[in-house]
Amino acid sequence: MPIFTSPELHSDLITALELEIKQAFPTKPDVIVALESRGFLFGPTLALRLGCSFVPVRKPGKLPGAVETATFVKEYGKDEFQIQKEAIKDGQNVIVVDDLLATGGSAGAAGTLVKKSGGKLMGFLFLIELGFLNGRSKLDAPVYTVMKGQNEDEEKSEQKLPLGQTKESSSEVKPVQNAGGASETQRP
Repeated sequence: MPIFTSPELHSDLITALELEIKQAFPTKPDVIVALESRGFLFGPTLALRLGCSFVPVRKPGKLPGAVETATFVKEYGKDEFQIQKEAIKDGQNVIVVDDLLATGGSAGAAGTLVKKSGGKLMGFLFLIELGFLNGRSKLDAPVYTVMKGQNEDEEKSEQKLPLGQTKESSSEVKPVQNAGGASETQRP
């Protein structure tokens, strides 16, 4: 994820997530829960910025001590997530964060784990949502996203461009400019 190679962009991402939470939720969360593994790239930093706890949701066998488990369906079968028992205290306000909302299975399992742990699930926050997969319909708390992905209708209607061309607007097709690098050099 190239955004994390730039400290400025990484900071801007965390700020965008922080502002989304402050605008979307009337109450400050007590806990940020993030899903393995990409949610771990920004979940802990976001929790620090908000002054709350961070709790990871992980694949089975990776957390020490007693755990709660939730099963969810994926495109190719079933999977499980776990959370440490007592990592969330009864009644704590919790927001689940992850990078992508697709089908909603893994996020739904994380929400189930929050409730099994006694937490109050305030909602979900994602960087991007693939709306045409309708994942938010599987989630039982408010869902917020920083960006929306291309929906299925847009994807079907997109004109396929020849290799080496880009579309700046619906009426303007341009050749891709040479950006240099290894592909620009002549090979012997």
